[in-house]
Amino acid sequence: MSPDWKDKLGGIVYSTNPDFKIESEQESEIETLKPQNQDLRVSLDRKQRGGKKVTLVTGFVGTKADLETLGKKLKSKCGVGGTVKDGNIIIQGDFVERIIELLKTDGYKVKRSGG
Repeated sequence: MSPDWKDKLGGIVYSTNPDFKIESEQESEIETLKPQNQDLRVSLDRKQRGGKKVTLVTGFVGTKADLETLGKKLKSKCGVGGTVKDGNIIIQGDFVERIIELLKTDGYKVKRSGG
């Protein structure tokens, strides 16, 4: 067996089900679209954040690594903190206009959405 056989079992030790089959749960990551094919939405959000404003970038289609790279770039260009969570980029503070300009400069299709 290959060295990762325990991973393939997914925590199953023994099954009495005669039809039991080990299913591979490998996620096939979506290929990252080119910037001109992305349709990003940028909005200002205050919901469930203790009244603090954050700039939210949604609509990115691609791998998690590419999303994190874009998030890191936006955070450094704005000089603030933030995170990448649930397929969204969250930047601390109100940077909607600046992020729209940065994304447009990189060739992304960007729209401001309500929020």
